[in-house]
Amino acid sequence: MARANKPPSKSPDPVAFNPAVQSTVEREIKLAIDPNFRLPPLAGIPLPRRLLTSTYYDTSQYDLAHVGITLRHRIERGKQAWQLKLPLMKDRQEIEMVDRQSIPPTTFHDLLFLHLGQRQLIPVATLRVWRTGVRVRTDNAYVADVTLDHVSVMKDGAVLQRFRELEIEQVNGKDSTRPDLERQLRRAGAYHHDGRPKLFRALSLPTPGPEPPPASDAPVVAHVQWALARHVRWLLAHDPGARLGRESESLHQMRVATRQLRAILRTVRPLLVPEWADSLRDELRWLGQLLGTARDLDVQLAYFREESAALDARDRRPLTQFIAHLEAQRNNVQEVLLNELKSARYLDLTRRLQQAAHDPTVVESTVTLRDLAKQEFTKLRNAVHQAGQASNNAKIHETRIKTKRARYAAELAEPTVGKPATRFINKARVVQDVLGMHQDAIQAEAYIRAFLKKSNSARAAFVAGLMVERQRQRREKARGKMQRLLRGLLRRGEKAWG
Repeated sequence: MARANKPPSKSPDPVAFNPAVQSTVEREIKLAIDPNFRLPPLAGIPLPRRLLTSTYYDTSQYDLAHVGITLRHRIERGKQAWQLKLPLMKDRQEIEMVDRQSIPPTTFHDLLFLHLGQRQLIPVATLRVWRTGVRVRTDNAYVADVTLDHVSVMKDGAVLQRFRELEIEQVNGKDSTRPDLERQLRRAGAYHHDGRPKLFRALSLPTPGPEPPPASDAPVVAHVQWALARHVRWLLAHDPGARLGRESESLHQMRVATRQLRAILRTVRPLLVPEWADSLRDELRWLGQLLGTARDLDVQLAYFREESAALDARDRRPLTQFIAHLEAQRNNVQEVLLNELKSARYLDLTRRLQQAAHDPTVVESTVTLRDLAKQEFTKLRNAVHQAGQASNNAKIHETRIKTKRARYAAELAEPTVGKPATRFINKARVVQDVLGMHQDAIQAEAYIRAFLKKSNSARAAFVAGLMVERQRQRREKARGKMQRLLRGLLRRGEKAWG
């Protein structure tokens, strides 16, 4: 469960943009190998042999490792850099700062202050890695690096442990190449890896991740604690990435965790002291609104950048100006967000969330998680029936909200209900995607019209009209799928909850 760490006594200054800080997304597959493994012939060019010496830092209790974060000081051929790796769904975000100082940079301290509190960063392991490999080429393009690492765990100049690892790291956007390479390497003798970073193997630490859910017959409060701890951990793990603001997925996952926590507290309200639960939900609503403003802009920026790439140069120019307008808004929102994430209000909220996961304030009740999930499904079913076939935008948005709540309640009950709940959850995700596309199109049109009011260019008006029409098409496409998917969702719900 989430650990109720002592909060830091002083918040850091907002993390300012630093051009010396480089951020990339590390997309890789790790494979285990035996001592006799040899790389099979691969199309591409050999990579130069490299010696990497990395000293890893953490607290004495491994607070960073427990949430899947690693911090290291790496030396290669005289070049020294600090590297911070943050969880990012199935991938990791690698943040690097070239810096010769022997202590972790203040910037990284500021990003990690929620996890560090009053605790000091200390060296916990030194790894020396000899790396060889191949940059693989497919269809005249380099797609991935296949590297073979010979790792030595060092202490006071002596080798404590040796092991080898095989990695496939993507070097461009073709995700399909990694599984193909993995199959080829497995045929050559590689096999399943447990996913642990090298540091975890060196220190014999378990794979970072949430505790398994309680047994299906465990008390309801144990399931509530487990669900709260899972999402508190997820929120805190993505806090550093959201502060840095380089990868939109970090903020998205932090917002998802916030919504999940609020939904859990709402769903299990009959099991909790109302004043306690409502106060916590109110603070989560505040945080969700902060993150939501930034997330909405991230969604629109991603969409319009993709649209811009498909236009010819003449029509792209006004859209480029519009994208710059959205980027300026997003930068302003990031400044506001950073200020709030260093506020006493946010620090208090994170402290309360960790305490809630450890010891929620409950009351005696005979209500089951299945009962609570059924209640949320009933509300969704009623909303769908009331909306009918010709739903307006407001009704569709309301249905989207109730679909989320029903799904979150089902996820809470899933360990006790089993496959019927899982099938309902999977169907609800599909419905959410379609309803979300409808809502994104509405927001996109609002942004376009607001921008158009500030422009007197005929070309801008033409492109804006084109974009507005595309939003109408997106809404119609979503509406075309909506009723069929909702009917399927209701059938799944009837089977799960009756």
